[in-house]
Amino acid sequence: MNQLLEKARETARFIEEQITLMPTIGLILGSGLGELADEIEESVAIAYEDILNFPVSTVEGHAGKLVIGKLNGKNVIAMQGRFHFYEGYSMQEVTFPVRVMKLLGVETIIVTNACGGMNPEFAPGDLMVITDHINMTAANPLIGTNESEFGPRFPDMSSAYTREFIPTIKEVASNLGISLQEGVYVSVSGPTYMSAAELIMLRKIGGDVVGMSTVPEVIVARHMGMKVLGISCITDMAIGEALEGITHEQVVEVANRTKPKFIQLIKKTLMKM
Repeated sequence: MNQLLEKARETARFIEEQITLMPTIGLILGSGLGELADEIEESVAIAYEDILNFPVSTVEGHAGKLVIGKLNGKNVIAMQGRFHFYEGYSMQEVTFPVRVMKLLGVETIIVTNACGGMNPEFAPGDLMVITDHINMTAANPLIGTNESEFGPRFPDMSSAYTREFIPTIKEVASNLGISLQEGVYVSVSGPTYMSAAELIMLRKIGGDVVGMSTVPEVIVARHMGMKVLGISCITDMAIGEALEGITHEQVVEVANRTKPKFIQLIKKTLMKM
């Protein structure tokens, strides 16, 4: 048996023993955005370091907990912080929690991130629904032996982000008075922020925002037939022709400022899923 499948089954069983409700929606909460998990009711929180076979998040702004419970009437499992390729984890380790979510019964995931805006029509503090992505990490979590119980050898990514969710979240945003951008997310390995020339290139090939996460999790979710909604918080402008530089502290600060409308948007969208 595939070692990855067996480990995922072990971890799913470990989590099942500690919870009383089974989640159907997964939430992956990025930099500065983890407070949404604090609003989950009837919750069980488990530190990553206490979960069998789990990696440990090392990034500032990531609490490093798995929270299972109810949010706006939905059974959810939320990652307060994620794992990144640049932390030294393999792509299989980065995406391992998504495998476990599927084995726990999750059919839909909401993936969030903090990112840099390359589209000049965007501004720091904007939220963007992801319509598609470009993988520029030079890696893929599906490289290696394929486990057919997870999904096919060659999964289709032509509609990686579930199209039916996009008009739904746009309607919710409009009702809340939230301006919601939409566009293409470019995933890079990091941990360096991009050079001016790199940003110009990424914009020319069709990217609207750039970040160091999300795409690996989405690839694995789609491999297993899960529905996906992706939302980005634009924390800074990454315009190659006018690059001013950015620090992680600035990213977290803008994400924190944007948090109230981000949380409101996700909670209201959950009700329609």
